[in-house]
Amino acid sequence: MISYKELGLVNSRELFKEAIEGKYAIPAFNFNNMEQLQAIVSACVEESSPVILQVSSGARKYANQTILRYLAQGAVEYAKELGKNIPIVLHLDHGDTFELCKNCIEYGFSSVMIDGSHHAYDENVELTRKVVEYAHQYDVTVEGELGVLAGIEDDVVAEQHTYTRPEEVEDFVAKTGVDSLAISIGTSHGANKFKPEQCTRNADGVLVPPPLRFDILEAIEKRIPGFPIVLHGSSSVPQDLVKIINNNGGKLKDAIGIPEEELRHAAQSAVCKINIDSDGRLAMTAAIRENFILHPEWFDPRQYLGPARETLKQLYKHKVVHVLGSAGHA
Repeated sequence: MISYKELGLVNSRELFKEAIEGKYAIPAFNFNNMEQLQAIVSACVEESSPVILQVSSGARKYANQTILRYLAQGAVEYAKELGKNIPIVLHLDHGDTFELCKNCIEYGFSSVMIDGSHHAYDENVELTRKVVEYAHQYDVTVEGELGVLAGIEDDVVAEQHTYTRPEEVEDFVAKTGVDSLAISIGTSHGANKFKPEQCTRNADGVLVPPPLRFDILEAIEKRIPGFPIVLHGSSSVPQDLVKIINNNGGKLKDAIGIPEEELRHAAQSAVCKINIDSDGRLAMTAAIRENFILHPEWFDPRQYLGPARETLKQLYKHKVVHVLGSAGHA
């Protein structure tokens, strides 16, 4: 077994406490490869932001669990090399079984999510409590989930959206002992979060999705004041990136995300962790597609992955400064 502390990682407990008090959210950026990791770390070092490196079950299979362990350790050392020992968490995103969570903890993860939201309530409680009891033996923090987000992201697929019921949160937190709670207030997984008919058009003709249910968030905060809340499916799907992709051979139809101003509002509440995955995928794809057209002679992956890494870095810097408010809090 490898302890995350040996890798220089931290868990999320103190980070969340400070984020709630400071009215900002910790960025939780998903990664699958070296370039994404370099972009995340360099952006957060330059903006002096703590960061959660998120790995989905699919990403873990893709990158290999052993390589991921060394990538996480490398991220810590890379941050120091860049001049700042920022707090870095390695987190399992949407773990769906006790065995997966246990294995990640044994491979050096400092935080895990057990997503039992697809089960009946009592089964969710039982599964979540089992993971918490194991994880807390090793000082690993655990995120649970109540409510279901629609959309598709890696192995997570849900057609129907179910809002979190505020009347369940106290019981769930008390019975499971989780350290944070992912809730459903209108965000959604993937780049196609909403259908056009669900949206309205603003004065510029841009589709605007239905607003987040801040009333549900406020009701939850009243029931579990000061408890760390997490938002999944929080990519904004920048339309300039969608346009670059589609202008260079892509076929992204009806790609609609969450307005950044709503996320900034959420980050000033008990929401202290905001997950962003699809925006990063869009940024890399936009840069690669554009450079394939501009430079058809390129064949060295470094030639097109380098600019993609820089595009991604700039996206993350924007998020930590202007959306999450975590810049300067490392």
